[in-house]
Amino acid sequence: MNSKNQFKTIFRFELGNYFKNKVFVGTTIVLMILLSVIMFFPKISGLVKGSSDDREQKILLLSSEDPTLTQMAQTAFEKAFPDYQITITDPDAADIRSKINDGTADCGFLLQDAQNYTYFVKNLSMYDANPEIADQILRGISEIKAMTEAGLSPERAGSILATEVSHTVEATGKDQSQNFFYTYIMIFALYMVILLYGQMVSTSVATEKSSRAMELLVTSADPVKMMFGKVLAACLAGLVQLLCVFGTAFLLFNLTRDDWADNQIVTSIFDIPLHLLLFMLIFFILGFLIYAFLYGAVGSTVSKLEDINTAIMPITFLFIIAFIVVMTALGSGEVDNLPMMVCSFIPFTSPMAMFTRIAMSTVPSWQITISIAILAVSVCGTGVLAARIYRVGVLLYGTTPKPAEVLRMIWKGR
Repeated sequence: MNSKNQFKTIFRFELGNYFKNKVFVGTTIVLMILLSVIMFFPKISGLVKGSSDDREQKILLLSSEDPTLTQMAQTAFEKAFPDYQITITDPDAADIRSKINDGTADCGFLLQDAQNYTYFVKNLSMYDANPEIADQILRGISEIKAMTEAGLSPERAGSILATEVSHTVEATGKDQSQNFFYTYIMIFALYMVILLYGQMVSTSVATEKSSRAMELLVTSADPVKMMFGKVLAACLAGLVQLLCVFGTAFLLFNLTRDDWADNQIVTSIFDIPLHLLLFMLIFFILGFLIYAFLYGAVGSTVSKLEDINTAIMPITFLFIIAFIVVMTALGSGEVDNLPMMVCSFIPFTSPMAMFTRIAMSTVPSWQITISIAILAVSVCGTGVLAARIYRVGVLLYGTTPKPAEVLRMIWKGR
């Protein structure tokens, strides 16, 4: 069998194993169904809400012993709370509390004066911003009162406070708020896929080694073809799985785009620019390959399956450190700091670091070219080295050899 046929045979065999794996297929289907439910959630929740909610609008109770304050607050509250029906009620705390508890109203404000009030709500959400909005309203009312007491008419005071300021923001580079979410998803997806499929590659190699059939196969087949066949099959299987999952999400998003119109996070994720999508694929594939080769090489040196986690721990720690550096920079917004600049040219960290900088900052073309070139050459070099370690490792049994010992065997031509 020539080398070309060897690669095809190994590649097809390994790829077939993934597609026949019930866990692989089942996980893909479950994720597709889960994303389908998520994408249709606004439509489903709208139908459920429309059929179960007798009130068209949420009700906000407003009360005060000062009629003038009540009138001024009502006008301001109606503009500030468009989703609520503002209802004036008696300034009785027990009555307001009772109406909220029995579901007659959703929340209520009892104004002692323009500087003090009590906010009533049954279950206080951690995202409830109603008190902050009320603070701004009452602060404005207090300022109007102070101006009128100083001699200005209420109309003049109101017009002064209602003065609007407009502004225009022009980003000459990248808008980080727009690119943050799909950058985060790419980094997180790369993190999960590398850890998952990397361990699958190392486990597959260790399992074959334990059968002793590899002793015959490794002596009759080119180890480079075997290693590249295994890793590329795992890479393609991972890409197919991601394509099924995210392809389903993209298709359903376009079917329910109107339901997500008000959700900037979701719309920004699916409106990723084409050039960023291409960079994402490049760094995703190259990043996966370099770590998969390392995982496969380490898996070949393990004699027992239970030793895999210990053997691959240094590689996993290396990847986690890179992940932490990138996520820290992403969270702070300082993606061009020194650690990120250095990580952009180190092949084990550049898939995440350089893509993050491309998406969140303005990176010179020469830096991108050098980073991709270093990463591509490193993938090829790591693949060849992993194949040689693979050829030596599958013939070693007993105690897992140390890296220096494996390299020495490779150097001696074993």
